Amino acid sequence: MRLSRPFIRLPFRFDADRLGEEVGRFPRDRWMAHPSGLRGNSAIALVSCGGGDNDSFDGEKRATPHLARCPYVRQTMAVFGEVLSRSRLMRLEAGCEVGLHVDFNYHWFSRVRIHIPVVTSPRVIFHCGPERLHMAAGECWIFDSWRRHKVVNGGDASRVHLVIDTCGSSRFWEMVGTVEHSPSASDAAAARFVPYQPGLDPPLLLERYSAAAVMAPGECEALVEDLIADFSANPANDATLADAYARLLRGFARDWRSLWLLHGDEPAARPRYRSLIAQTRGRLHPNRRALATSSNGIGVNAVFAQRVLNAALSPADRAARAG
Repeated sequence: MRLSRPFIRLPFRFDADRLGEEVGRFPRDRWMAHPSGLRGNSAIALVSCGGGDNDSFDGEKRATPHLARCPYVRQTMAVFGEVLSRSRLMRLEAGCEVGLHVDFNYHWFSRVRIHIPVVTSPRVIFHCGPERLHMAAGECWIFDSWRRHKVVNGGDASRVHLVIDTCGSSRFWEMVGTVEHSPSASDAAAARFVPYQPGLDPPLLLERYSAAAVMAPGECEALVEDLIADFSANPANDATLADAYARLLRGFARDWRSLWLLHGDEPAARPRYRSLIAQTRGRLHPNRRALATSSNGIGVNAVFAQRVLNAALSPADRAARAG
């Protein structure tokens, strides 16, 4: 999600020692390796698709058995009062890093990641856009995942963060706006300390529907127009190709709306939706970086595929298409 600046500190403080004690309950073999095989990166799923040990963004989110072992982690997650998506403990081994990248798939267009450092050291540095930052234990941060970012653990011990994904309600974003306009509202003196409360087992609001079976035409159009505005503002792009892409993407959104008005989410119409997706995918320039976004230099093909074409139908229908 795009933010007004790379890092924004939220006005909360948590008991890092208590969080660390709960993290220590998990043996090394319970940590899942990173799905891309990144060295030194592993995680414990706390809220996941179906409540299992997986990395899926799709499907109904449920608390995992791991979360039941961590009462203060649950209290920490509940304090925001928001609908939560995929959430986990993320570990980065000493001397390892999460390389420079951008989060540009469908999930991240509308969701922000809350970071609460649990085990860390001053040599753990988060880079986002032009800025770099050490997030201290017990603090609470969000960052702009649409900018290029990376994390480097230059310390001698593993770093562990509690990370919580959410779209955020109006109340959440009003809080963020207050912090943006008055940075002192989130400094150490102003931050609300959230202690562990023995016996407290607060309910969590978890995403039940991560995406529609068939993407609504209004959402499709909004995603397309956001991307067109971004790559059209890049002076390095070929103007003729940019115009052609704008017509292609808008044409897809219009044809998607026509199909939706005729069929809605009727299962029998899935082949027609899949056909439109395949035809549009086939018309993309063979050079995946023929056009790039202005905001962060990511290839337009990848953004359009991940954010629109791959998300336009439910996971089951995407699997049917691939099969």
